[in-house]
Amino acid sequence: MSGGRREDVESIDAIVKALYDNISGPAGPRDWERERFMLAPGARLQPTKPTPEGGAIMDVFDVDGYAASRGPFFAAAPFYEVEIARRVDRFGNIAHVWSTYEGRRTPEGEPFFRGINSIQLFYDGDRWWIVSVLWDNEREENPLPAH
Repeated sequence: MSGGRREDVESIDAIVKALYDNISGPAGPRDWERERFMLAPGARLQPTKPTPEGGAIMDVFDVDGYAASRGPFFAAAPFYEVEIARRVDRFGNIAHVWSTYEGRRTPEGEPFFRGINSIQLFYDGDRWWIVSVLWDNEREENPLPAH
């Protein structure tokens, strides 16, 4: 595992690319130290999903909780999350990124799911930090918006 990479946090583009690159790859472990380097202290990773009753739930993870939750999946199966569209809104030292993605088994393969990451970022004058990532996947009643 490589740990933190300064080039990953130099720009909004770099940190979003690094976020996707770090969880994508062949079956095997991911570099959780690299992930930790991108996340602000107290940062949260928050997947959402519908409930059978018609509502929704949200898990809330720190990097260790996310690694424990998703690590077995990454270890067992190739997984590539590929960004297909992005919208960035920035105001001073904060930014919000709407990042549309596809989940694939190979980098160029057919997607088996799609969704949107809502990524909140903070710039401290020296580097970018991921404050939170909140996401939801596409489904029949929740199609992706047109880009």
